[in-house]
Amino acid sequence: MLKKIINGFFAGMSISIGGAAFLMCYTENKFVGALLFCVGLLSVCWFGFSLYTGKIGLVIEKHTKEDISALLLGLLGNAIASFACGFLLAYAIPQIGDVAHTLAEAKLAQGYLKGFIRAIFCGILIYVAVYVYNNKKSVLGVILGIPAFIVSGYEHSIADMFYFAASDIASWQAFGYIWMIILGNSVGGLLIPALQLLANVTLKKNAATAPAQEYAVEPTSDLAQETAADITDGAAEDATSPVAEVACDVTQDSPADSNGEDN
Repeated sequence: MLKKIINGFFAGMSISIGGAAFLMCYTENKFVGALLFCVGLLSVCWFGFSLYTGKIGLVIEKHTKEDISALLLGLLGNAIASFACGFLLAYAIPQIGDVAHTLAEAKLAQGYLKGFIRAIFCGILIYVAVYVYNNKKSVLGVILGIPAFIVSGYEHSIADMFYFAASDIASWQAFGYIWMIILGNSVGGLLIPALQLLANVTLKKNAATAPAQEYAVEPTSDLAQETAADITDGAAEDATSPVAEVACDVTQDSPADSNGEDN
């Protein structure tokens, strides 16, 4: 249990370091700050720390009790580190606190719904970045995905914990806002793997039922066609058979015979 929290703590600390770099560049060059923020997620990936936004998408494939426990305890560690680093860095570097205050006020002013939607798109990009690193062994997803979500104004729950702690804004509104961003990140992180799983299940189900349908329909259709053809051919043969010809001759001769008898 403690190991999972510590693993999450290091992830939260890494994101806080990246967030501090972003805040220091915020007023001068936001794009440079967005690029420097990558150091946070790169540290998480390289050392295998437990970052909630990077782990939530894996729940679709791995959802044992142990996996869920690691995810939630990791989130607790993320929160402890982010709040602690926010308070400490705002005290040590007042500029960070000033910029964080301005940023946090703007986040609260936009409201919960807008924050939730922004958080969904952030969750999608974080999932893509982590997926590319884990499966393609490339940091390209991190280097492109992280600046993309920051410049776009998307919301990252762990980074927001750091920003609010550094801003010295403590209110129920801020508390609720952070939970709304956690929920949005969760939806975004689960979206791609959930849709992929649904698509795979549907394809397998269709593949399993397709042969049975083909066997049930096509032979019956062919048999019906062959039977209809045989009946048609049989009727044509009967019409041209010797018996039919004799019947026609008898019919034609009957009136003449009848006239002879009357005479």
